[in-house]
Amino acid sequence: MGRTLSVLGSTGSIGRQTLEVAEAGGHKVAALTFGRNIKLAEEQARRFRPALAATPDEAMAADLKIRLADTDIRVLGGEEGLVEAAALPEADTVVGAIVGIAGLRPTLAAIDAGKRLALANKETLVCAGELVMARAGEKGVDIVPVDSEHSAIFQCIQGARKNEVKRLIITASGGPFYGKDHKALSLVTKNDALKHPTWSMGAKITIDSATLMNKGFEVIEAMRLYGIPAERIDVAIHRESVVHSLVEFVDGAILAQLGSPDMRLPIQYALTWPERTEGVAAPLDLFSCPPISFQRPDAETFRCLGLALECARIGGTTTAILNGANEEAVGLFLEDKIGFLDIPRLAEGALERVKTVLSPSLKDIFEADRAARQAVADMTR
Repeated sequence: MGRTLSVLGSTGSIGRQTLEVAEAGGHKVAALTFGRNIKLAEEQARRFRPALAATPDEAMAADLKIRLADTDIRVLGGEEGLVEAAALPEADTVVGAIVGIAGLRPTLAAIDAGKRLALANKETLVCAGELVMARAGEKGVDIVPVDSEHSAIFQCIQGARKNEVKRLIITASGGPFYGKDHKALSLVTKNDALKHPTWSMGAKITIDSATLMNKGFEVIEAMRLYGIPAERIDVAIHRESVVHSLVEFVDGAILAQLGSPDMRLPIQYALTWPERTEGVAAPLDLFSCPPISFQRPDAETFRCLGLALECARIGGTTTAILNGANEEAVGLFLEDKIGFLDIPRLAEGALERVKTVLSPSLKDIFEADRAARQAVADMTR
């Protein structure tokens, strides 16, 4: 069942793996969008021959247009290029893999155009999940999650009624600093934080995994995707990364989805659902798995998780404030301008400084994001 894709964020980790899955599964690519890796973008464009290639950077778009002058591929720059790629008539499925709130407007454009949305951009649902899900409901658009944890939940609830679900249990590897105390965390470096024990991901999400902010965001994302309140969503540290998440039902049964830690599996399922096809991911060998264990997370030491859970309960623009502050703080950490524990400190400071709107419009959400980033800038001068 071949699909025609617009891949938003094609040069990132998810985007690259999506193209691998697309090639193996016989899917076509109608549009690609990229960030800063123009060399890889050119290679992808020449290999997959999309109708459109777009980037938010106008200068980079001009450069790519010259590089692709011998082809008939259209090249666009600026946010409008991303929006056009998301709504391209030739595509039936949009893979949303742009990192950060930058993916929000293209996501809404894809929904408005009636595309199936294979969503990997968690920040879209963290910042504006209620608006996004309402818009998808109005347009009759399927949103199929690509995150391994949300794909696991999605697979476990197939055929179940919503009132049969008692609890969602999202698993977390614990990142590279599992078991460390506050003092030890004050000494870790960027290189330490980028050494994830299980998954190979982009730098931003790897840092979010080290702080456990990523797991807090996944609670917010699950809350919005599945309409389950935060108090019925738990996080379990599962170091082996074999069980990708679990669902507990009202009769006491718990279903889990197991698999190799390979993002190509949930990517493929998002493209082929409700069907399954032969895949490129290696199957899990049960007989060579380590013993499976689960522990409670330490939301006090890993303050980012605690902050995200608090924001999940409050709602409104708190989640957009948290996301914007975190994006800015992680960027500063990756530039060696702040320490690891400054990330939760700055996020908490932004939540204290920026006013919360409990029933926000899209304009309110973008303003909360802007104000949170400004608050981080003010606190780091």
